[in-house]
Amino acid sequence: MEIKVDKVLCPIDFSDNSEYAARYAVAFAKAHGAELILLHVMPPPMYAVPDYTGIHEFSPEEIRQFEEQVRKRLDDFTAGLRGEYDKVDSALANGVPFVEILRTAKDRDVDLIVMGTHGRTGLPHMLIGSVAEKVVRKAPCPVLTVRHPEHEFEMP
Repeated sequence: MEIKVDKVLCPIDFSDNSEYAARYAVAFAKAHGAELILLHVMPPPMYAVPDYTGIHEFSPEEIRQFEEQVRKRLDDFTAGLRGEYDKVDSALANGVPFVEILRTAKDRDVDLIVMGTHGRTGLPHMLIGSVAEKVVRKAPCPVLTVRHPEHEFEMP
């Protein structure tokens, strides 16, 4: 059986975990001569958040500025990886992170997803959930999850 890896998708949320996983993704893509796609998913915008004075509602301009900042951060991160490997591209999506990761993998016919995992257990896992876990369960291709070496393993 021949294993074909032409496209690798690496979701990035700018955490240490996802940036560490991106290093794996670059190495894997280089080894296979594959295109690497970095994906950042912006959750649906919160138009109002509680603060000490009541509710702060974000204006369309504030939301646009935030999206520009995220795009610049993604572009800068992508450019840094291009210094190591030239077949790196990036994409920005809006929506529920695991849904957009799966959609991108399917739409772009990705052969492998490489993503970081926080390794949360117990109550934090129940409250926050695991994007990586949802992606692993539903992905149209293999998924390699990478845990940052500085984060301790916790038995469930």
